[in-house]
Amino acid sequence: MIVYAECEFFIPTVHSLKEKRAVLQRMTMRAKQRFNVSIAEINYQNVWQRTVVALVAVASDTVAARRELDRAIAFLETNSEWECTNINIEYL
Repeated sequence: MIVYAECEFFIPTVHSLKEKRAVLQRMTMRAKQRFNVSIAEINYQNVWQRTVVALVAVASDTVAARRELDRAIAFLETNSEWECTNINIEYL
């Protein structure tokens, strides 16, 4: 099964695209290393205080894929530099 999520984040502490990309790259790399997910920024690439990140988990059953995705999202939400404003999850 494939589980897909879009997470929107607001990053109030950054004041440039360079700072935003540093925060985003640090968190996406850590999530890729710790969890069995694919992750990428999919929206607001040129806006410095907002981003939408897509995550995808693939597993043999829905429960395992959702569990891995939930763990990755929970990890992303622990970053004090940004706050999650919206999460959409779909099963494919």
